[in-house]
Amino acid sequence: MIDTILLTVQLATVSTLVLLVAGTPLAWWLAKSPNRLKEGVATVVALPMVLPPTVLGFYLLVAMSPQGPLTAALAPLGIAPLAFTFPGLVVGSVVYSMPFVVNPIRNAFEAAGERPMEVAATLRAHPLDAFFTVALPLASPGILTGAILGFAHTIGEFGVVLMIGGNIPGQTKVLSMSILDYVETLQWAEAHRLSTLMLAFAFSVILAMTLIEKRLRRRLR
Repeated sequence: MIDTILLTVQLATVSTLVLLVAGTPLAWWLAKSPNRLKEGVATVVALPMVLPPTVLGFYLLVAMSPQGPLTAALAPLGIAPLAFTFPGLVVGSVVYSMPFVVNPIRNAFEAAGERPMEVAATLRAHPLDAFFTVALPLASPGILTGAILGFAHTIGEFGVVLMIGGNIPGQTKVLSMSILDYVETLQWAEAHRLSTLMLAFAFSVILAMTLIEKRLRRRLR
């Protein structure tokens, strides 16, 4: 069980870091770009919120299969097929949790408005410097919310993990898969214990996110 917990936390941590690095610039572009295509991109980002996880997992599995397009693109780099591997789980988790990270950050950038960046420009700040010293601090509540939601969402994901990771102990078996194993083997007490643990975790995450976000917003004001 300890190995499963550590693997789940590792998956959530790596996925959240990747999402923050890739999702923050994307959220900025969605918030500030005048490009007419941005809402189409935003729709693609939001698809995992309404798409059944098994459907998303199926297409990711096809893409990661030995004959899949993602495998073909990575082959020149010497990267083996990602299906049923930990890196494959990271890819799936990043795609699946993307809207839970990008949308709060985008909303935070939009809420900050244009004025702070205009003031920074009048002070001759380089756009990149203004982004890191003005935009990011103002958007910190949204960034924190996105990070917490992305982490928690990855901890609890099931359908995508089942499709692209299987249930390999020590490699792709995460907590949600352990609950399934307990139910299938009629170990109700263990399933109840682990489900209660994840319920308590989810409650704590939401409560902590709300309290921290309120405190950050008060400081910014």
